[in-house]
Formats: sequence, C-alpha cells, structure tokens
Amino acid sequence: MIHQSWNKQETLKKVKCIHTDAAKYIVNRTLTVGNIYDVKNETEEFYFIIDNSGKIGGFYKDYFQDA
Repeated sequence: MIHQSWNKQETLKKVKCIHTDAAKYIVNRTLTVGNIYDVKNETEEFYFIIDNSGKIGGFYKDYFQDA
C-alpha cells in the first residue's frame, strides 16, 4: 500500500504538461496545459503526480515533458 504515502514522499522530478488531448480518457479536468507538476512515482508508461484536484493521479508520459 505504498500509494497511500506518495503525498509525503520526496519529489522525483518536475514535469510540464504539454497537452490534454486524450484519445480515451478525460484529462483536461485534472491537468492544465503549461502547469508544472511534481512526479511522486514513475513507471515505464505512467507518471504519478499530484494533479489539480490535490490527489495523486497516474497519467501517460506523453502528456508531459521534463521541466
């Protein structure tokens, strides 16, 4: 249950949102283009960040670039 402590973990890096054009999901409610987000965990395909709702969310890496 490591996901319950991600809010308290150190930030791995910062990423900037470059688009919210999702083919399958609605992400423009939780991400804002141009905002910089703290990455709390990372997998091969996803970044786990604190999104606009203040909660941890997993998003595809193609929405971001390194800040």
